Amino acid sequence: MLIVNARLYTMAGTYIENGYLRTEGTVIAELGPMPADAKPNEEVIDAQGAALYPGFVDAHTHLGMWEDGLTFEGDDGNEETDPVTPQLRAIDAINPVDRCFREALGAGITTVVTGPGSANAIGGQMAAIKTYGNCIDRMIVKAPFAIKMALGENPKTVYHGKNQTPSTRMATTALIREQLYKAKRYQEELERAEKDEDFDRPEFDIKCEALLPALRREIQVHFHAHRADDIFTAVRIAKEFQLDYVVIHGTESHLIVDGLVEEGTRVLSGPFLSDRSKPELRNQTPATPGVLSKAGLRPAIITDHPVIPIQYLPVCAGLAVREGMDHEEALRAITINPAKICGMDHRVGSLEVGKDADLVLFDQDPLTVAAKPKMVVAGGKRVESEGEIK
Repeated sequence: MLIVNARLYTMAGTYIENGYLRTEGTVIAELGPMPADAKPNEEVIDAQGAALYPGFVDAHTHLGMWEDGLTFEGDDGNEETDPVTPQLRAIDAINPVDRCFREALGAGITTVVTGPGSANAIGGQMAAIKTYGNCIDRMIVKAPFAIKMALGENPKTVYHGKNQTPSTRMATTALIREQLYKAKRYQEELERAEKDEDFDRPEFDIKCEALLPALRREIQVHFHAHRADDIFTAVRIAKEFQLDYVVIHGTESHLIVDGLVEEGTRVLSGPFLSDRSKPELRNQTPATPGVLSKAGLRPAIITDHPVIPIQYLPVCAGLAVREGMDHEEALRAITINPAKICGMDHRVGSLEVGKDADLVLFDQDPLTVAAKPKMVVAGGKRVESEGEIK
């Protein structure tokens, strides 16, 4: 495929006023300023001056975990019978034929992180996936991608109602710490057994096994945290166990931005196109990602789908612009920033040779409510208006 006469917003530090982009198979093969010569039998698409962007990235969703239009039958994101469940895998619950995948793709959102909710102190294993395909095993970018942990009101609310631990922030944090220490000891015993034939391997523990990649920094830990003190609790735990961590939501992060800069904390900001539905959201504002960006933290913007329907990710970025965020930084917050935060920028987030051929073409500002893609390309193939691959 050859796209010509496009304004290329590469999100890699360059802008090409009148350029072309060529795909080969599922990757970007070439791009640069016009002119460009078509190869034999190559599909040529004239953008007619429209703007080409990398496919959008939503770094925190529950896409496919809570099915659209269903209640209990399609709710598979929280196992509310045990507050510590690191062994649960998102890919065993995601339904890729849920219509929200088509809505995401139709809006130009081609890569997402999805996984368990925040009912449990440790919820399970998240996955980075594409929004196109009908078999989750063929849509995976990386799985397991991260371990989901949750602080604050949600675990308290769920287990207080069951008259069970945790019913305080102290207990939630203690459960996380206890399980991480168990996993750390399990790891040490496995390593000793490898070196000492007289030392028996520990009995298999699936919870500890699930946490080993996080302790080895092979995968991230994503902490659900809204309130300022919960954010710093996430930092404290991460430092104690040397985890590669990311803060999800960070609702009050604009109140503690200096401390987050000092710690180098990465934040997935949002959702903020919603009401303040619980006490820990009382300081929620769409200005937060702009405050973080101006401080140099380069946040991502997220929908937390289905809290905010995923197709409104660009609208959320536009709302952040309305509240003071630089327009280009808002574009970065749904492209290259989430890709970098999540360690996927070798594949997605910018228009560069060798990256996935996930593209979205607009003839107006994509961060406005009225904007709709003229064309979406997913894995090198054009997407129909209803989100189906052509």
